[in-house]
Amino acid sequence: MTGTNGKLVIRVFGKAGCPKCKILQDRLEDVLNRPDWRDRFEKEYVDVETEEGIVAFCKAECLNPQRIPAFLILKRDPQTGRMEPVPNPSPGKPDPVCGSRKLYQYFGLQTDYSEVGKGILTKAMIEAVLAESLASAS
Repeated sequence: MTGTNGKLVIRVFGKAGCPKCKILQDRLEDVLNRPDWRDRFEKEYVDVETEEGIVAFCKAECLNPQRIPAFLILKRDPQTGRMEPVPNPSPGKPDPVCGSRKLYQYFGLQTDYSEVGKGILTKAMIEAVLAESLASAS
């Protein structure tokens, strides 16, 4: 199980051969290669086209299957030992950086393929969600 050493987990949901999934993975790797993020987060990839992946996706209960790739920030619950999504203390608050790509109830992002979102998850969006989740999870 992940989430060791007090790190938050970035659970990435994607599928093999998806160019947008590859871009998100690469951007996350670039962000996590910086010491300020690497020491606080670890990444876990989930392929939603596998049995294990679809079960993890369904258990998340907050992601739209038509908005993959996506990621969700998790932390270990000290009472149960289970990995749980980090709650967003201000659900629905407008977000000038992430817009409609930000998850509502928990910290994370999902791809918006509309004309507004254009299917892009930027490093700035990723960093904004990571920073907010750190502040909230503390």
